[in-house]
Amino acid sequence: MIKSIAIEPLKKQEYYKNVTLLTKEEVKQALDGAIQKISDALPMFTDKFPGPNSFGHVYEPIENVDWTNGFWTGILWLAYEYTGDEKYRKAAEIQVVSYTDRIDRKIEVDHHDMGFLYTPSCVAAYKLTGNEMGKDSAIKAANQLASRFQEKGQFLQAWGELGAEENYRLIIDCLLNIPLLYWATEVTKDEKYSDLATKHMVSSCNTVVRDDASAYHTFYFDSKTGAPVKGVTRQGYSDTSSWARGQAWGVYGLPLTYIYTKNPQLIDLYKGMTNYFLNRCPEDEVAYWDLIFGANDGHVRDSSASAIAVCGMLEMDKYLDANDPLKKSYLGASHAIMRELIANYSTANNDPNSNGLLLEGVYSWHTKRGMEECNTWGDYFYMEALMRLYTDNEWELYW
Repeated sequence: MIKSIAIEPLKKQEYYKNVTLLTKEEVKQALDGAIQKISDALPMFTDKFPGPNSFGHVYEPIENVDWTNGFWTGILWLAYEYTGDEKYRKAAEIQVVSYTDRIDRKIEVDHHDMGFLYTPSCVAAYKLTGNEMGKDSAIKAANQLASRFQEKGQFLQAWGELGAEENYRLIIDCLLNIPLLYWATEVTKDEKYSDLATKHMVSSCNTVVRDDASAYHTFYFDSKTGAPVKGVTRQGYSDTSSWARGQAWGVYGLPLTYIYTKNPQLIDLYKGMTNYFLNRCPEDEVAYWDLIFGANDGHVRDSSASAIAVCGMLEMDKYLDANDPLKKSYLGASHAIMRELIANYSTANNDPNSNGLLLEGVYSWHTKRGMEECNTWGDYFYMEALMRLYTDNEWELYW
């Protein structure tokens, strides 16, 4: 049973309803600009990967050791789908071998981000080309993720030594990792994966999402009893604010769970989280890194949060009733955000020297890492949103 939450009225409902939608040609121009950047970066990032964030808008190469690597491989698959050019497929398949080695040798996999790593890389490889290595590696990654499930509390532990009190918590990001488990049930017919995913989803909805539909970043449980303890932040401005990217993980994570569960309670939760997000976006629609901030507070944006939220709104558009008064507004909001990202945040239009795709992302405000830089997840979700729009939202998900 998922709790009920407050759903704020959408302040700009009428405005969003009347937004002029992006044309196919506008989206194509944006995709073509992104493809040129990806093509230019390919020689450097075939045997290696872009780091999580750029430095002066330029990514440096790293090995397959970070939680973010899967997003670059996902970008290669999106480029292959859009262009049909075999060079992207070949590069992505080279990288699939790297993910196989990584999961087989357990290189930096003791965390919950198996979905971020293996869904846009190996699941995508299997879905698009029937790549059996990708399939097998993604199933191994699903097993690795499942091994982090805690019976006391019914959740997937995010980080740290399993069962350790100081790490006995989930984070909202994991709503994007559990589709890997639902996929594993689809291909293996073993219900254990989807059962764990649903249990984690319910625990997340009932704890990390506040009653006003904003989100904590992370939520602790009692390691002895499994009882909910407290919500805190590790990325957001404070324990009581709403970290923009975390809120966006909810906006997208709930539709991704709805695909597999068809739980109608998720729709109200989605509306609450989406309205909360949109109501706190500035005039140009691109979110500040924490939703507590506005135009006069001197804080930076996080374009990646906005790109993630667009993907969530476009996905849930498939399931909202045609007569739902918010359906057209959410679609308009997604186009309004994307128009701004394309015009003023894409590197294709704003930084010819960058090898990323989307400017003004934030890795971590607290550590001042990746501030006003490109980041790989922002680039990926920007590309995914463009592909959704280009295909009239008929793009087949990797998730």
